[in-house]
Amino acid sequence: MFQVPKRAGGHPRTVIAVLAVVLLGLSGWAGYHLMGRVLPTVDAAEAAEAPPPKPPVVVIQALPQLADRLTREGEAGRFMGAVLVARGDQVLFRQVYGQADYEADRPLNLDTPFRLASISKQFTAVALLKLQDEGKLSLTDPVCRWIQPCPDAWAPLTLSHLVSHTSGIPDLMARPAWGLRRVTPATLDELTIDSAQYRLAFEPGTRVRYNNAGFNLAADVIERASGQPFDTYLQTALFDPIGMSRTGLGDAPYGAMGYANFPGGLTPQPNANVSIVIGAGAIYSTLDDMLAWSRALHGGEILSSASYQQFLADHAPDDTPSERGRPRRDYGYGVFTNRLGQRVSPQFHERQIYHTGSWSGFRNLMTYQPDAEVTVIVLSNNYHSREQVFLISQQAMAEALGHDFPAAGRE
Repeated sequence: MFQVPKRAGGHPRTVIAVLAVVLLGLSGWAGYHLMGRVLPTVDAAEAAEAPPPKPPVVVIQALPQLADRLTREGEAGRFMGAVLVARGDQVLFRQVYGQADYEADRPLNLDTPFRLASISKQFTAVALLKLQDEGKLSLTDPVCRWIQPCPDAWAPLTLSHLVSHTSGIPDLMARPAWGLRRVTPATLDELTIDSAQYRLAFEPGTRVRYNNAGFNLAADVIERASGQPFDTYLQTALFDPIGMSRTGLGDAPYGAMGYANFPGGLTPQPNANVSIVIGAGAIYSTLDDMLAWSRALHGGEILSSASYQQFLADHAPDDTPSERGRPRRDYGYGVFTNRLGQRVSPQFHERQIYHTGSWSGFRNLMTYQPDAEVTVIVLSNNYHSREQVFLISQQAMAEALGHDFPAAGRE
């Protein structure tokens, strides 16, 4: 039985040891690029201090109903992607289906990186909270303390508003010429200048509206407060200490290609241009790295108790309405909390901490049930697999919790 270690030097990241050694050698991880920046190469002294290779993974195939269903869906071509389920440190299920790149005939592997899309938001929020724990900022700081020149309309805007979807800043996709911006590379400075050109849609904190622009601004603040490029701070403060060696920003080496279902068939989506969602959706990662993240984040290894509670708290106004007839979700910092199992049949009712992700050919969902410590990660490189990804996530969660296996989603 594989048990993920809980402390530094043995942080959780499940790896097939021999395969990892081969792939790491082929990929040249010592000098890979993140958003155009080259990380320093590792010298011999640093290499000597690196943690020893992780032991081979032993997965307990404890979810037979999920396994049977995914085998059928994968063989029929109705699901392509990767799924991992864990209870605490014990991996209950871990498998991939389909190809990483159909044009190149390259199959998905257990350590293939996927674009996380908006699952990335929690990393930006946690980076802000970690800087708060380091005494370099507070989530109650005015944005204008960090962004200068600052529009007068932003005077009441705080860092908390940026990462809770309550800023009132018009989102990228709600702005004129979004189609052109979508395909045009941008720097953080350019994104900040763009956001400053628009009036607020509502007074900060009075409403909630899903927003990518706020997380881009938060990434800019992280650079200013840390004195490091955004990607460098994430790497040194979050990824490296947890052992997330196949996680980064930008284009993933040997990563999965994103696809979409068009009338002409399954079509690759190569133009990701994640520079325009640098703080909101630019991270790539793997199943094992994301399990490591879940265990460290929810296990208290990254944030102080106070900051973790801030991370999960509901920051939406009390009068926020329900969503399409369903109980509304709690708006944490880069995550939501809700009873997702009420949207499948048969229902179950445990609260889950989660986020979805969709961008440039990818559709993902990562969710965590804190009482049973169940982590479910579903990553698909097919943009049009939204319903499949959601149902798979809730089938996995239900079976891991010991509930009846859901047969279908509910409206």
